[in-house]
Amino acid sequence: MTFKTRITEMFGIETPIVMGGMTGVGYGELVAAVAEAGALGFITAHMFPSGEALRAEIDKVRRITDKPFGVNLTLLPSINPIPYEEYREAIIASGVRIVETAGRAPTEHLPAFKEAGVQVIHKCTSVRHSVSAVRKGVDVISIDGFECAGHPGEDDVGLVVLLPATVDALPGVPIIASGGMADGRGLVAALALGADAVNMGTRFCATQEAAIHPAVKRKIVENTERDTVLVGRPLRNTARVARNAVSEEVAAIQRNPDSTFDDVKHLMAGARGRDRVYGQGDLDGGIWSSGQSQALIHDIPTCRELVANIMAQAEAARARIDRIAR
Repeated sequence: MTFKTRITEMFGIETPIVMGGMTGVGYGELVAAVAEAGALGFITAHMFPSGEALRAEIDKVRRITDKPFGVNLTLLPSINPIPYEEYREAIIASGVRIVETAGRAPTEHLPAFKEAGVQVIHKCTSVRHSVSAVRKGVDVISIDGFECAGHPGEDDVGLVVLLPATVDALPGVPIIASGGMADGRGLVAALALGADAVNMGTRFCATQEAAIHPAVKRKIVENTERDTVLVGRPLRNTARVARNAVSEEVAAIQRNPDSTFDDVKHLMAGARGRDRVYGQGDLDGGIWSSGQSQALIHDIPTCRELVANIMAQAEAARARIDRIAR
C-alpha cells in the first residue's frame, strides 16, 4: 500500500519520509541512497567551503540518482563567515528545486528562491515561529519536537502536543513531523496527528551508507531514550546530544549559573566531534548529536532496507487501527 500526502505529491517522492540536513552526515552518497530508497534527503550546505564545492556535491548526487533531493541551509551566526549567497546561487544554478532552511527565518533568500521556483521547507521548534515563517513566505513547516537531536528550542514541548498545535495554527500548510521519529508506528501516528510526512535524522545515521564511524552507529543501536544530554541551556542555545564523557562534563559546568560559553567552547567545538567521533570512532572524543529516537533503533540497514521496513511497519500499524476501529 502507498501513502500519498501533500508532501509526496509536492516533491514527487514515493514515501512520506524525509532525511533533513545533518552536520557531518548529509553528504551526497547518503542523500542519493535516501532518494533511491524513495525518501527525500538533503545535502548539508555549510559543510562545504564554497558554492562551487556545493555545486560539485549536487552534481555527484545527480550522477547517482535521478530522483528528487534537496539542499539544507542552516542560517546561524558563525565565527567564520558562511557563504550563504554562494550556496543560494549554486542551488538555483544547479536546478535544485527543494531547500530546507533552519535557524533564523530565510527572509533574505526567499525572493530569489521564489523567482527560481524553489520550494522552501523551514524547520521550527514552536507554533509561533512556524506561523511567522509561513507569513514570510515559506512553503512547508518541519516542526521539531523536544525529542529531536540537535536544537529542540527552549520551550520543551513534545511532538505529540506540538505537532497538532502547529497543524491547527496553519490550516492548509503541509507539515513535516520531526523529533522521535524512527519507525512506521511513528509515521502513522504523525499522519494521524495531521502531518504530511516525518523527518528522521538519528535513524538515518544508523544506516550502512551514513559516512560516520561504525562504532558510532553501534552506539546508537545500544543507547536508550535516556542516553542523551541537553547542553547549552544557560545560553538559550539548547542542543540534545549523545550522553558521553564530554557532554556530561559540559552539562556539569553549565549547572553553574555564572558559567559562560568560553568555559565550554573547547569541549563543544563541532570539528572536534566530527573528526574524533564520526571520523575516528572515539565515542568520548567530542559532542555529537543524537535524539531520543535512538531507543527505537535496533539495526544498521541500508537506506533501501530501512525505508521498506518503515513502510511495512506503517502498513501493519494502519491494519491494527482498522481492526480496532471495527
